[in-house]
Amino acid sequence: MSSDEIDRLLKHTIADHRLSRGERNVLDGLLAEYGTDEQGLAFLRHRVFEVAREELVGPDALAVIDWLEEAVKAMQPREKSRPRKPKVFFSSEHNCAKRVVHLLHIADLTVDICVFTITDDEITDAIIDCYRRDVTIRIITDDDKSLDAGSDIWRMKRNEIAVRTDKSEYHMHHKSALFDSRTLLTGSYNWTRSANDRNEENFIVTADRTLVAAFKRQFEKLWKKLG
Repeated sequence: MSSDEIDRLLKHTIADHRLSRGERNVLDGLLAEYGTDEQGLAFLRHRVFEVAREELVGPDALAVIDWLEEAVKAMQPREKSRPRKPKVFFSSEHNCAKRVVHLLHIADLTVDICVFTITDDEITDAIIDCYRRDVTIRIITDDDKSLDAGSDIWRMKRNEIAVRTDKSEYHMHHKSALFDSRTLLTGSYNWTRSANDRNEENFIVTADRTLVAAFKRQFEKLWKKLG
């Protein structure tokens, strides 16, 4: 993620001069990705102060200071805090599509999707609804599968959602998604009706910072490569 993209996320959180729970989650995601060492923490804090400095004009200056105080607190490393327990889902036991839709519904700012094939209209509807709530959506998918009958990729492109494909004789075979750079979903599960209703599939949902950061780095690497 570039400095401009980080600033855009921070400016979104400062818009009303307070930090909501969802916006704190976004800062948690940034901390997971960049706050693993002192250099990364210093970089994040510098961006926070730069964004605040731009807002320190006019009658809302005191509110900006309040936001800055809360944002800096949120940027403190919390290695000793107890992580949320990962959850495991199996298509033979759970409605996996419903869980994906739920994660899309509660996303606040960003969703990064890296999935081999997407044909489930229920999930696609949720992606488009999420985008219409001004959540930034990015999708990486396989070029061959995007041409399959029933693929929803072109429908999402028509809705101006950012999509990149691998353009390779080989396959972009990942099946993962990041929600607000804080929650990771990954496993064997393609976003299709057959995966939900007939196949034996699985995925986990976790907020483990090490895993989230690793998948975030890989997504950014692929996004840049396929741009």
